[in-house]
Amino acid sequence: MHGFLWYLHEDHHKPNAHFFEKNDAFFLIFAIPSWLCIMIGLQDKTYWLAGIGFGIALYGLAYFLVHDVIIHQRFKWFSRSNNTYIKAIKWAHKMHHKHLGKEKSESFGLLFVAKKYWEKVLKDKSIRKQK
Repeated sequence: MHGFLWYLHEDHHKPNAHFFEKNDAFFLIFAIPSWLCIMIGLQDKTYWLAGIGFGIALYGLAYFLVHDVIIHQRFKWFSRSNNTYIKAIKWAHKMHHKHLGKEKSESFGLLFVAKKYWEKVLKDKSIRKQK
């Protein structure tokens, strides 16, 4: 997304008053091959191909739930979570969005969070408990 597809992803790093972004086109970029792999794999009994399609679909579901729902709160389903993991992924993603350009960004992982973000969240939690 930060490479040759930056054109689609760029608006995701800028303040936007619209519900939809060009970045949402990635849904189709991944959903179409997923659907084709599942459909062809099941029709031709090429189950490894269907497995690839289901894997892409599961990643897409995880991306939607973690990125769009939990992190960016496009839907207010988990808006008040105090879960350490959720706080860590939110903090890591906040650091990713600190950079508005495609260069010099950090924290590209979505489901796996670097140790420094866990440590920051745990430190903050410890400070709050002491108060």
